[in-house]
Amino acid sequence: MALDSVLAAFMRLPAFTRVVHSLPAPAATLAVSGLPGSGPATLVAALAQQVPERFLVVAAAHVNEAERWLSDLQTLAGSDGVAFYPPREGFGEAEPHMEVAGERVETLERVNRGEIRVLLTTARALLERTRMPRALRDLRLELRKGDHHRPMDLVAHLESIGFERVPTVEDVAQFALRGGILDIYGFGMADPVRAEFWGDEIVDLRHFELATQRSTREVPMALVLPVDGHVGVGETEYERLPLSALFPPDTLLFVPPATAIGPELRRTWDEAQHHIDLARRRGEDVPARAELFEEPAAAAASLRQFGTLHVVPSGSDGADVAFPLQPPELIERDIRRLRQVVRDGTPTLILCDNEGQVERLEELLDEDEHTPSPAMLAIGVLDGGFVIPAIAAGRGADPQPATPALRVLTDHEIFRRERRIRRARRYVTGVAADTITLKPGDFVVHLEHGVGVYRGIENIFVRESTIEVAVVEYEGGDRLNVPLYRIDQLERYRSASDVGEDSPPPRLHRLGGRRWAQQRDRTRAAIQEMTHELLDLYARRRVTSRPAHVPDAAWQRQLESSFLFEDTPDQRRATEEFKRDMEGPRPMDRLLVGDVGYGKTEVAVRAAFKAIQSQRQVAVLVPTTILADQHARTFGDRLADFPVRVEALSRFQTAKEQKAILEDVAAGKVDVVIGTHRLLSPDVKFRDLGLIIVDEEHRFGVKHKEALKQLRLETDVLTLTATPIPRTLHMSLAGLRDMTVMQTPPRDRSPVLTYIEPWDEGLIDEGVSRELDRGGQVFFVHNRIETIQAIADSVARIVPRARVAVGHGQMKDKELEDVMHRFVSGEVDVLVSTLIVESGLDVPNANTMFVNRADRLGLAQLYQLRGRVGRSHRRAYCYLIVPEAGTDEDAERRLKVLEHHTELGAGYRIALKDMELRGAGNILGPEQSGYVHAVGFDLYL
Repeated sequence: MALDSVLAAFMRLPAFTRVVHSLPAPAATLAVSGLPGSGPATLVAALAQQVPERFLVVAAAHVNEAERWLSDLQTLAGSDGVAFYPPREGFGEAEPHMEVAGERVETLERVNRGEIRVLLTTARALLERTRMPRALRDLRLELRKGDHHRPMDLVAHLESIGFERVPTVEDVAQFALRGGILDIYGFGMADPVRAEFWGDEIVDLRHFELATQRSTREVPMALVLPVDGHVGVGETEYERLPLSALFPPDTLLFVPPATAIGPELRRTWDEAQHHIDLARRRGEDVPARAELFEEPAAAAASLRQFGTLHVVPSGSDGADVAFPLQPPELIERDIRRLRQVVRDGTPTLILCDNEGQVERLEELLDEDEHTPSPAMLAIGVLDGGFVIPAIAAGRGADPQPATPALRVLTDHEIFRRERRIRRARRYVTGVAADTITLKPGDFVVHLEHGVGVYRGIENIFVRESTIEVAVVEYEGGDRLNVPLYRIDQLERYRSASDVGEDSPPPRLHRLGGRRWAQQRDRTRAAIQEMTHELLDLYARRRVTSRPAHVPDAAWQRQLESSFLFEDTPDQRRATEEFKRDMEGPRPMDRLLVGDVGYGKTEVAVRAAFKAIQSQRQVAVLVPTTILADQHARTFGDRLADFPVRVEALSRFQTAKEQKAILEDVAAGKVDVVIGTHRLLSPDVKFRDLGLIIVDEEHRFGVKHKEALKQLRLETDVLTLTATPIPRTLHMSLAGLRDMTVMQTPPRDRSPVLTYIEPWDEGLIDEGVSRELDRGGQVFFVHNRIETIQAIADSVARIVPRARVAVGHGQMKDKELEDVMHRFVSGEVDVLVSTLIVESGLDVPNANTMFVNRADRLGLAQLYQLRGRVGRSHRRAYCYLIVPEAGTDEDAERRLKVLEHHTELGAGYRIALKDMELRGAGNILGPEQSGYVHAVGFDLYL
């Protein structure tokens, strides 16, 4: 394997041999230098392989640094013996973020079992005290087929260790008991587990799928671990211990370069008291600081007991061992330079993020089919490359073998991209299928039998075997058992007026009756009549032709290979579909539907570049000036390596600048122009417009939509929308309008924790401070210009260390542009703004949002706002601030919907509550509402 050659070459270095022979004993230190890029991680990986008897701990200053190390070590040494113990996100004992809680508990379990060779953690995590190290050994639970447990005793145990009892398991740290079936989804489980009891005996133990609730493969044993911070103490008082209490005496502590553990320990200690005081002022019962954290001096003394390996800068006088590694050559996106470098005689390994980038980089490096590149390409992620020089064989009494040279390059350095850490979520959430939301008593629609009441999932015995069925009750009390393998015949019943919970209930049908068949047939006929107009419009498009766009060339592959992240399957499919459209003879009219943050903009960039390579221009139409500016930066950054000119046409430009841009657009000197509805004005002329990209078309007025309708008959159009479309609507309209639905979230996203709270300065202090502590930024939305400065002053007073700025639509153009740029670049910690940030603003480092007077906003607006956070692997928080006196019933209902639907892809359900159901009248017409009520919204579509 190519990656094995890195460690093999490194371990042949004489300097590595000296380090192995000089490893510090307890309380001793060793300083090493000459390790650029990911050289320090390579040293740790090599030590883990060479001296497996030593337990290695890497103590990073912050989570960001630890996660970079984790990624490096998993690339170099694999995932089996490497683990990360993150700090709690809050300062209390409980950890609300299940991804963090689960990683902490799983790591401790693996440490207890002796499975870890390299443990990564942070200064703050080393300062924390927790009961979990001791409690874990007593409270863990193993379930096996044939074991005897009273189900109610298990329920009591699960609740005591922090599990939530629910009707249907949808997420980690939940369990459900239905008759003799116990479902559990705990930390460390690849999939949730279902135990079936006969009396007190477990007669069957299997995994099951969250999306369908179907049982799958048998499992010999299920390990149930407690939830971090929720240990059932009972009669046993578990001592709170620091993490270092688990380390063996000969542990080797590795301190990365420039890591200042001491100051971070003291800062954490000071911040802890501040947050504990805040919690106590709110009436919370919080343990004393000394119970939750070790004193910094004591923690530092504990760490000094272990042997310590320090990395110091190259050339430092204090280095005990100096390695000869060198930084790699700068490529700076110059493919021609890269081809020269890999052919200079030094073996070169290039690490790529994914298989697609490997293939695209191979094509770029191979000058032609007869002279393939000598470089080795492999999938892996390192923070930085390095060069191991060739070292001649030693002579004399102790000869050293020769060390061959090796150059390690990373694709993110080659393409000069900032490396953004992406980590896959540890746990899945059951949001894929509508059946998950069903609870006993809900109305459902069966394709053949009509509307009934869902009564739950039961086991029935058929011919000496047991099958799981969904029970549906119909008029007169008749029951229908639907096997779970036929669950696709059931839809949850929803009326088109089902925005709230007060819609009139539907009339039940009778099993074997004729009324359902008649209603279904009448509805089908009405739908066919309604589609005639749509068919006429799109039939005219089918007979229109235009010159096809050129097939992909090397530049297109180079652009796609430079994408910072791994494509989701839906992004790959969307890319394939628009390319097929653009290379065809008819104008493209494709609707790209995807929830906020699902990667629609990257697909749009690729489509734009394809049009540009066909010598055609691209217009990007957006609803707001802020979004125009954001897209201009995104398109400009992504296309910076190519001779492409991107311009924004907005009020951020002077009249003179706008005139010059329009003249260049007409002359064909501008390849991509981005703007609001100004682009639809008669004075905007293109030399050869080949593609229009429309972002959030539903936010444009009737006049602008009519102009777009005419353009669709002659120009390629790609429309982006975050308003989700149900899969059934997608299927129904697939033959009328080309549509791509992106339902797969990026692999590192977590749901946004959403809270409804009254104005509380302590809460604001805690939320903002927590975000700043992890190096992040904060949105603070206040949609009243006349009082926005006062709110900003309050935030600055509550959190004095925060850099606060104000942004709203009535500011001078240059001033607003400056504020936005400072926030995006990280120079502003808290942006207090109006709804100008609602759409499109992409600041992955901002993962906390406050929305003041959220009761005044619509559900669609709130959902779009919340989509501004949670765009990275960090847990995101959204606080909806409401009056202390309460809100009216409609506002409370809207807010509760948003608070409940926090999961990824929740836009589908939220849309059915607000955006989409309201829009259904526009799509279907009021005369269709009776048919919708008769058969339910989903079945109608």
